[in-house]
Amino acid sequence: MKKEISTDRRAGVLMPIFSLPGEGGIGTLGKAAYDFIDFMAKSGLKVWQVLPVTPTGYGDSPYQSCTANAFNYYLIDLDFLVKKGLLSAQDVKEADLSDSNGRVNYGKMYNGKTALLRKAFDGFDCNDADFAAFVQKGGYTDFCVFMALKEKFSFKSWNDWPEPYRTYDKSVAESFTAENQSEVNFWQFTQYIFCKQWKLVREYAATNGILIMGDLPLYLSYDSVEMWKYGGEIFKVDENKVPAVVSGAPPDAFSEDGQLWGNPVYDWEKLKKSGYKWWNGRLEESFNLYDIVRLDHFRGFDRYFAVPYGDTTARYGHWEDGPSFDFFKDKLGCNFVVEDLGVLDEGVYSLLEKTGYAGMRELVFAFDGRKENEHRPSNYTGNLVCYTGTHDNMPLRGYIEDEFEDAGRKEIFIKTLKEECLPYKIDVDISSNESLCDTIIQLAYASVADTVIIPLWDFLLLGREARINLPGTQTADNWSWRVSGNYDTSGLNKKLAALAKKYDR
Repeated sequence: MKKEISTDRRAGVLMPIFSLPGEGGIGTLGKAAYDFIDFMAKSGLKVWQVLPVTPTGYGDSPYQSCTANAFNYYLIDLDFLVKKGLLSAQDVKEADLSDSNGRVNYGKMYNGKTALLRKAFDGFDCNDADFAAFVQKGGYTDFCVFMALKEKFSFKSWNDWPEPYRTYDKSVAESFTAENQSEVNFWQFTQYIFCKQWKLVREYAATNGILIMGDLPLYLSYDSVEMWKYGGEIFKVDENKVPAVVSGAPPDAFSEDGQLWGNPVYDWEKLKKSGYKWWNGRLEESFNLYDIVRLDHFRGFDRYFAVPYGDTTARYGHWEDGPSFDFFKDKLGCNFVVEDLGVLDEGVYSLLEKTGYAGMRELVFAFDGRKENEHRPSNYTGNLVCYTGTHDNMPLRGYIEDEFEDAGRKEIFIKTLKEECLPYKIDVDISSNESLCDTIIQLAYASVADTVIIPLWDFLLLGREARINLPGTQTADNWSWRVSGNYDTSGLNKKLAALAKKYDR
């Protein structure tokens, strides 16, 4: 795993790949990705934070994936396949993958884009030496067999497959592969093409001095390769792979029933006996893919909230111990950023201090008037990543608009903002919500946090319409926002480059 965390001051941008502009109905690893890197380079931005690039799952969420280490084939650039002669421009045009509202239409991805990839595969030579070597390495074999079985059984969950397939067996998997080689090879093809394109994008980013920060979800879906293959070796399940408990979050002021996420939780005692072999392999793969890895739901490594399987709410859940420092003691110095947000306690704070990893702060939570508020820049240390907000937050402008509906909260917000800006001699322009957003972004740049990450939608001063995800909901708008193609306008790159220079980022 990669070591040597840099303490240089730097600025970056949060932008999901699926949100990039362009044809084809979804952002991809094609021209728009290279254009975005060019924009970053001109803007003095040194870190591109993306959301998970594993296949999306329930609710189209990248945090509900069917696997830990395969890739979302929806993100494959089709122009690349046209240039390789595997598709024609007319094929792509006739597929009609775009949605009229400019968002990702996952139904069209599931049907239309997958069909295009199959058509490209039909013209691909599986005897190609490079492809054969890729398959031989076996990095994605389990995923490809899993997906071929899903195709065979109408995409039902693995636990609804008939025996002998429902219970993973290596010899059965090999026999199935031999009988269904073309289908398994198709899924290998999707991973092969993604890896080819990712390698080129990553190299281009590195050439421009840009690091890519990936996002590693803590949990996986029950209908996943790992549950099918490993079951009780890594998860808390019985001999029939029925969970004892599932993941969630406790009741709080916002939800009296808590949050029921429903993912299987890990059997940390068994994982410890194996030397955390599976998890260490997962992290190794992540650092092969990214320069920096963001660990989602960091508090779950200390203690996690477990809800009895079958409960319809998280009201009767309880806390259970995670591996805590034992898991991280051989990973000190790794280039992690950790999501230390949510319901925290001394155990989490102690774990963060022992590991020395960079935590997160969000300015959307900073301006409530409380002096002790950890999200206020005046309470920062250097070893932090400062955000205006993340993919789970309302865009900054929308948040301000909501706050200002209440005169009292508006007064406290502006008063607190002025207090935070005063040491940096930043003028607080209250003439518009947009000018307030610019002020808050400048405050982030000025702060002592080593790294500042601003979502592109906040750089563009967008509002509610640009929200990526509303946690706890399954709306069609979640995970579907895309930026228009003219985002690099009005001198934005010059404005950001000036901020980077002024604040030594």
